[in-house]
Amino acid sequence: MKFPMVGLLALSLVGCAGLGESLSTGFGLWGGNEKTDKPAPLAEIKPAVAVKTQWQASAGAAGDYVFTPAIAAGSVFAAGYGGSLARFEGDSGKLQWRVETGKKLSGGVGVGEGLVMVATRKGEVLAYDLDGKSLWQAQVSSEVLSAPQASDGVVVVRAADGQIFGLDAHDGKRKWVYQRALPTLAIRSHAGVVVSRGGVFAGYAGGKLVAISLSNGILGWEANVAQPRGATELERIADITSLPVVDGNHVCAVAYQGRVACFDILSGNPVWARDMSSLTGLALDKSNIYVSDARGAVHALDKNSGASIWKQDKLLFRRVSTPVVAGSHIAVADLEGYVHVLSREDGSFAGRAATDGSAVGAEPQMLGQNILVQTRNGGLFSLAIQ
Repeated sequence: MKFPMVGLLALSLVGCAGLGESLSTGFGLWGGNEKTDKPAPLAEIKPAVAVKTQWQASAGAAGDYVFTPAIAAGSVFAAGYGGSLARFEGDSGKLQWRVETGKKLSGGVGVGEGLVMVATRKGEVLAYDLDGKSLWQAQVSSEVLSAPQASDGVVVVRAADGQIFGLDAHDGKRKWVYQRALPTLAIRSHAGVVVSRGGVFAGYAGGKLVAISLSNGILGWEANVAQPRGATELERIADITSLPVVDGNHVCAVAYQGRVACFDILSGNPVWARDMSSLTGLALDKSNIYVSDARGAVHALDKNSGASIWKQDKLLFRRVSTPVVAGSHIAVADLEGYVHVLSREDGSFAGRAATDGSAVGAEPQMLGQNILVQTRNGGLFSLAIQ
């Protein structure tokens, strides 16, 4: 199904996963047997660059959730499970304001349309202005595990039951809802949606990637990133647990026990695909796609064909995060809070920095020229590559 022509003009279309209780046994969602496969020890490296902490701050512990900091208006907005929402200066980390929402939070932070947004395990969406003033509260169908997104007057919220809601950015009133059935067994994921130029893009359990209209929630197309295979329920898990990425005329995604694949952004027609399993997702630059696979290896693939460029396999079973492109380097973080800087040219280690010793669950982000990470203990770290 394609968008009507009027939609095409406005619609150039476009998690480290939390594990559900039913999947938190010895089954190796990170690519191995959790009882026997230990994280690879950190290899000695000869640093080509220095990775130094420019500033650090506290956002509040994540609990059983994953909180992603948002970068906007020269500031960093961050939240924690206990209900704290804060704004920090991007250059210095100085606290600008902090509010206590009075709620146990489960998703955030999203910034857009002049709003700062978080959500709760009871399905409440809380919107504040950029100065921390409460504006409105809305209710969706279930727990929210990801950051709400806002664009063109619409706040998009993904609930844990798979429904995606379009709310009015002015007052939080519901404008539309997109629904689809979920399989009986799925990986609990904090991946939300990508909103770009009038489109909403989301990956689902079962390997489906969907594109829906931001204005009305109507499905534009659906594509298969992966097809469930295997004899048992566990073997047949092929879920997209990370955000898709948008690149000009293409949108790309990767599934656990599935494939990494790119599609035409308007029609959903496949461009290329190759087998790969990932829980945490991918990033891209002008030439390559970078993927952290389920075992902890980091891959560089040719963006036009999916052909392998290089592979860094010295971080196995370290629960490696989504990569982020940092100038001439790639950065990933791990279960012990280390941030690893790799060469974009060949994947070799260029540098490393420690944070607070707790896992980095949220995908690292770029704060100007620095790498920004938020740990499960609530630490915010701005790291400079020198």
